[in-house]
Amino acid sequence: MTTEITRDLIAERLGSVKYDRFLFYLMGPYKSFNLNYVLSEEERREIDIGELPGPLRRLFRHKDDINSAQALLRRIQGELRTDPGVNAFLALDAEVDTDEVDAVTQSIEYARCSNATAFVVPFLGHNFGVGEEAGSVLESLAETHGDRLLFAHEDDVTSAMIRSSKVRWDLRVETYETEEELVSKLRRFAGGVMQRERRGDLRCLD
Repeated sequence: MTTEITRDLIAERLGSVKYDRFLFYLMGPYKSFNLNYVLSEEERREIDIGELPGPLRRLFRHKDDINSAQALLRRIQGELRTDPGVNAFLALDAEVDTDEVDAVTQSIEYARCSNATAFVVPFLGHNFGVGEEAGSVLESLAETHGDRLLFAHEDDVTSAMIRSSKVRWDLRVETYETEEELVSKLRRFAGGVMQRERRGDLRCLD
């Protein structure tokens, strides 16, 4: 049986915080497809990564970079769960098997169920881009959930998709230089969404 992703399911699988029903979904490049995880060492030796076009080279991102991106999101998650106490989560936290629901569909449903969603893109030695999942979420939800979506990227990150997203979907885009600044902007974003829900400017999801 395929798991149905709902607000209740997500909240039940997360720890308790002050605002349990305010779900804040954090997306980042750590979930991007990486050929290092699916090719054997022998297969990788046969490929001259430096000779590949840029988009293909990015499929061989170093595992340390992917791990660093996930660690960043974990630290941000902890900060947001402490202050202001919103139920910040990563896709991994909902524990939905990708054999039951593919990763892109999961991301769309997590964003659909969340009060707020942030795409966080750090610069870790190269340009990660926003990836298939972020584009799929925007394509599916920008029209109905645009006020609940934020794209935050480190100053050094540049992307044609970031620029086009601002125009195509009127996406809110923020830049940051430090992790502290990023956390501060995400807190303000969450607080703004919460206030708009309380005033009735945004529909309450429960």
